[in-house]
Amino acid sequence: WLAFIDSMIKTLRATALLIPCVLMLAGSLAAQTEVLEFDPAQTKVQFTLADVLHTVQGTFKLKRGNIRIDAASGAVSGEIVVDATSGNSGSAARDRRMHANILESSRYPEIVFRPDRLEGTVPRQGTASLKMHGMFGIHGADHGITLPVEVAAANGQYTATLHFVVPYVEWGMKNPSTFILRVSDKVNITVTTVARPAGL
Repeated sequence: WLAFIDSMIKTLRATALLIPCVLMLAGSLAAQTEVLEFDPAQTKVQFTLADVLHTVQGTFKLKRGNIRIDAASGAVSGEIVVDATSGNSGSAARDRRMHANILESSRYPEIVFRPDRLEGTVPRQGTASLKMHGMFGIHGADHGITLPVEVAAANGQYTATLHFVVPYVEWGMKNPSTFILRVSDKVNITVTTVARPAGL
């Protein structure tokens, strides 16, 4: 009996030592995956289209966005959805042409980015330059794209800025150029947004 009791005591001691290690490992694994939700109210999607006379600028609105990041593998999932019907350049006539002839937003009302891979590490505090690869869905078709992302983390939230180019004519949309007015076949996009861990 003494030998049995001694063996049980040793087993309990070993188990007690293992419990903190297991809890630490579980916490570490949980921290490797994070879900971020984007705030439409703090998101600006701006576009710039150059022509021979002046530069057209406008905005779109974010409908919703959330992504899941696996820090260990760099895998990302989720989607960021922009309301294509919200495009506004400040000219009613120009916007009617944009929605009817180029975006066909009544038929394709959403512009969606679905990320699948992240290069770099999202910081808990401070700044970082990242690259996010995924599929950019617009006008009924998906296109592979890598977006550069500048991230600043502070007080539990992330502010991100993205600058990229959409070659809309190459991607199957009409060029609004006329014999008199020539515009670029690419549009520059700038996005600034704020994201927070889901549930906060």
